Amino acid sequence: MRLLFRNTNGKYKFRDLDDDDPIPPYAILSHKWLADTEEPTFEDLTNGSGKEKLGYKKIRFCGDQARQDGLQYFWVDTCCINKGNYAELSLSINSMFRWYHNATPMLRPSLGCFDNGAEGKRSIDRVHLGAGFSDKQMQQIHEITGIPKSALQGAPLSQFGVNERLSWIDRRQTKLEEDKAYSLLGIFGVYVAPLYGEGIATVFKRLRDEIDKIEKCIQDLRLTDPRDNKKRIEETQGGLLEDSYRWILDNADFQRWRNDQQSRLLWIKGDPGKGKTMLLCGIINELHKSIGKTALLSYFFCQATDSRINNATAVLRGLIYMLVDQQPSLISHIRKKYDHAGKGLFEDANTWVASAEIFIDLLQDPSLNSTYLVIDALDECVTDLPKLLNFIVQISSASPHVNWIVSSRNWPNIEERLKKAGQNLRCFKKSYDDETRDAVFDHLSLNANDTFLWVALVCQNLKDIPRWKTIAKLTAFPPGLDPLYRRMMEQIRSSDDAGLCKRILSTIALAYRPLTLKELAYVVEELEVEDMSNDLASLRGIVGLCGSLLTIREDTVYFVHQSAKDYLFAQAYDEIFPSGKEDAHYAIFSRSLQVMSRTLRRDIYSLRAPGYPIEQVKQPHTDPLAASRYSCIYWINHLCAWNSNSRVENGVDLKDGGAGEIFVRKKYLYWLEALSLCRGISDGVVLVAKLEALLQGREDLSSLLELVRDARRFIMYFKRAIEKSPLQAYTSALIFSPARSLIRSLFKEEEPKWITIMPSIGDNWNACLQTLEGHRSSVRSRLLMDIIEANECLRAWFGRPVKGSFDDSNIGREEGETVDDNHESGQSLEDEDNNEDESDHDEYQEGGPTAPINVS
Repeated sequence: MRLLFRNTNGKYKFRDLDDDDPIPPYAILSHKWLADTEEPTFEDLTNGSGKEKLGYKKIRFCGDQARQDGLQYFWVDTCCINKGNYAELSLSINSMFRWYHNATPMLRPSLGCFDNGAEGKRSIDRVHLGAGFSDKQMQQIHEITGIPKSALQGAPLSQFGVNERLSWIDRRQTKLEEDKAYSLLGIFGVYVAPLYGEGIATVFKRLRDEIDKIEKCIQDLRLTDPRDNKKRIEETQGGLLEDSYRWILDNADFQRWRNDQQSRLLWIKGDPGKGKTMLLCGIINELHKSIGKTALLSYFFCQATDSRINNATAVLRGLIYMLVDQQPSLISHIRKKYDHAGKGLFEDANTWVASAEIFIDLLQDPSLNSTYLVIDALDECVTDLPKLLNFIVQISSASPHVNWIVSSRNWPNIEERLKKAGQNLRCFKKSYDDETRDAVFDHLSLNANDTFLWVALVCQNLKDIPRWKTIAKLTAFPPGLDPLYRRMMEQIRSSDDAGLCKRILSTIALAYRPLTLKELAYVVEELEVEDMSNDLASLRGIVGLCGSLLTIREDTVYFVHQSAKDYLFAQAYDEIFPSGKEDAHYAIFSRSLQVMSRTLRRDIYSLRAPGYPIEQVKQPHTDPLAASRYSCIYWINHLCAWNSNSRVENGVDLKDGGAGEIFVRKKYLYWLEALSLCRGISDGVVLVAKLEALLQGREDLSSLLELVRDARRFIMYFKRAIEKSPLQAYTSALIFSPARSLIRSLFKEEEPKWITIMPSIGDNWNACLQTLEGHRSSVRSRLLMDIIEANECLRAWFGRPVKGSFDDSNIGREEGETVDDNHESGQSLEDEDNNEDESDHDEYQEGGPTAPINVS
């Protein structure tokens, strides 16, 4: 970046800034360009010439105005860019949005500039935050540009769809037609090299291609949106009360963390239920209000009961996702790796290493200003917590513009690692304040032991007690979480639905992610017998009978707190799992088999076209997979968690000819289709491998083992085709399977009837099943891949290589793909499939020091 300033002699000079140089505050001029001959250029300012040009008055105005507002530097696009240097021009065009965004908002075009709309269209980059504009001016800019006022006021641009953001330039006028597209680069955070003269259609195609790549990258990066998790937590806990967190704003350690550059890591610690999570929700809200417009805030809530957000890699991915969402240009650090590895970047064994490298590069981006990172419940990070702790300590010491807040239980292993970043301090949380009658308040204050969750649970129970019975009932709520949980279990034990409540609790406790009400109704046999799947209101009532241990948000069931789940395993294990948790796992597995066997079928979403891309698939309003979505992803995990030695008679589903083998024989392809619709084909590959490993060495399961081995080959070879188009499981996957494949023979009736001449395929799977790993870049280009796949297709159809084709047997396949002579994806059939169904799917064809705060 190059800034202008006026030296002591009154002459305008440039200051060139390297990427690593801190950028001083500067003003920026948004203006209507004059004729090229009237605007001072980079050469004019360098040589001290051009003062006679009419546009020189704007430079004087900008310099004078900046000085009046206490700024030494300012920037004007006509002269601060050396347009004769293509590399500099390209970098400047792609950086323009960020430069306008970071400018001190004090130079405003007069309202007279908006008389015909031209200046308003020129200024959309300048005023996108709307800082310093009155409501009247903001309305005027909105009416001229068509940009929503919320965007002008600083709302994250990701909240606006791609087509909506593209429409923001409809009213914009530019001297060069390509500039109309280039003005969108910062809005989408994409890099497109400027090629003046290429034409508006070409540049928009390049822009749209880059946008599509970024959208796919972000989609693969995202596990959950931490903002949705925060909202869910607040609603689950009955809302966020300001009095429950505002005390910390005046705390000396918190203020030191906010104001002292040497204090960059704050640790909030406390026992379960002390209110740490709600405290962090409040801190996040306060940071949103107080940090500057160029500062970034990213946060993550760990939850041990949800496999998507209970590991170190998920934490980094969540933090990266929020940072990129706020500053789209940061995605370039992900694209460096993603463009080579694709979705596998976030799925293979090296995901932690890659994510950590991306995160470090991102925090070192020269455009990044003050950044606040918040991680809640480190103790609920069940996978790779030591890695995450070491990473936090390392980064907090090396990044002076990044401030961290983390919370956890007061565990020695966490303290041991975090204390490397500083000292150990304490402060105390104030008692919870409630506006009930004095008697209730006194009871809560005397018995809460500063435990926010205890107060919340008692208040939740008091809600349903008549006012005239309140005082008499207060003594029924003993102090402390464990006694309170014990009382809840006693209530369950004495109820008429004790057995059902315990089965629900055991199922929720063992589930690998929170279950929806619909999924719960099918996984728990007693609920389906009562037809609860069609009576969700009654099901909510039954969940409510579980003694406030569970809560429901948006028809999904959660534990009210991690401590409730911990209590069940530590204090109520024999009651919740009378035959051991292994048998409970087996029950979930068995029920999952039954649910999937009844619900899965071919083309369950009525896509019809075999090549219908997964990106265009929308979940139906009445989702036929609603009941079996969880089962599809986790049934084998529950099977593996079952200890087959504990109850041999329960193993009937696994015997040759049992329910397990029947499911694979009759429903395997339907399951693969469902996995694709659930975006879980990669999980399916792992699941089938787990199942095969589980069956190894079992002589009584030889038939099932042989079938599963064939099924694993099938999903390994055709993973990519089915992942991209769910119905390819019935076309290319079957057609290009070996003639003696068990899966192919079992589902022969599913083969497309419109193919009269089948390709020549070998009888058996190739004996070599090799995975290429360890490299970071693609083995071949996309173009070469297409050539090879086309050649394979021709060889398969005609039984020999076609003239002009070549033998690719020695060319490595892409990372994670298997090496085999047989065709693996069958995508060459896609166009023909699409033509066949064109009439049915026209819409598709168009298409430093630590200050641990102890919450006690």
